[in-house]
Amino acid sequence: MRGFFGRMGARFARFMYGRYGNDQLNHFLSVTSLILLVLSIIPFLWPLWLVALGLMIWSSFRCYSKNIYRRRRENERFLKLIQPMKDHFRLQKNKRRDRKTHRYFKCKHCRAVLRVPKGKGKIDVTCPRCHKITVKKT
Repeated sequence: MRGFFGRMGARFARFMYGRYGNDQLNHFLSVTSLILLVLSIIPFLWPLWLVALGLMIWSSFRCYSKNIYRRRRENERFLKLIQPMKDHFRLQKNKRRDRKTHRYFKCKHCRAVLRVPKGKGKIDVTCPRCHKITVKKT
């Protein structure tokens, strides 16, 4: 039995040689299609099944594609698109974590997010990006 699975693994590795495989966009497409499939169980949402099927086909096409350059560019565009959302949620997480010890605010000149300790009174804060000095009450 062990030899059978070993041979099947080797055959699959040979089949996947030169193909793109999975990346963050494929993972997103797969998870989204599974969520849509679950939602399509609700009677009036049955058209979501077609959308989920299309996402699964697109994900499979990307996984088995031999045009690695184009798939890599698609993934880079996807990552560039979701980066602001990831940054926003990371900032919200940090604000929640530091809510008792620090205060967050934006620089008036360059809109950079600055973090200062709480309970220090009025302090001069220098923005690390634009080097402008701002007086803030903490």
